[in-house]
Amino acid sequence: MSQSILICDDDQLLIELIEFRLQGKGYTVLTAHDGEEALAKIRAEKPDLVVLDAMMPGIDGFALLVQLKDEPSLSHIPVIMLTARKGEKDIVSALEAGAADYLVKPFIPDELLARIQKYLT
Repeated sequence: MSQSILICDDDQLLIELIEFRLQGKGYTVLTAHDGEEALAKIRAEKPDLVVLDAMMPGIDGFALLVQLKDEPSLSHIPVIMLTARKGEKDIVSALEAGAADYLVKPFIPDELLARIQKYLT
């Protein structure tokens, strides 16, 4: 069975780009467009990794990250933050809250793939 990755971002084109690249590498891809949808899918599907935008409608990525790390059944899932927020405070806060990694938009797709593979091997 292939490993599953949930991508949560409110930018549909970005989701499609990442989804295409990940499917090409053999991953099963789940998608969500906001924090509520992501949380429901993560609870139901238990993906192997989550790629999470910080700025989304509803529950933002930082709040969702904290929620995931507080739930014992989900806290082991690595979360890569993929966001336009590039401030030192944002990066440090996300890593302290439990993010496995932090990547700033615009990003290099191959770099994201390398970071994902790092956590799934």
